[in-house]
Amino acid sequence: MFGKQLFEEVGSKISETIANSPAKDVEKNIKAMLGGAFNRMDLVTREEFDIQQQVLIKTRTKLAALEARLAKLEAAQNPERAALEAAEADAEEAVAETAPQAAAGE
Repeated sequence: MFGKQLFEEVGSKISETIANSPAKDVEKNIKAMLGGAFNRMDLVTREEFDIQQQVLIKTRTKLAALEARLAKLEAAQNPERAALEAAEADAEEAVAETAPQAAAGE
């Protein structure tokens, strides 16, 4: 009983001493200063960043699907032009694939 009371009393005294120490004031001032700096920097939270990243992924996926659909519709309307564009796209892909290899070989 006496030991428990002594332990609680010592714990409360230590908490009181730390709360009233200059170190606590410095900590509060630093937190306030950093908080103000972060607010001026217009930062976003990790949650907001993750949400925007998911929106971007969804938008890119939809864009790719729409581009493929458009290419299919254009091919159905003008088969000769579609064949030419397909050949150009294949050539561009081949150049894009060889460019990193050529750069690595330099």
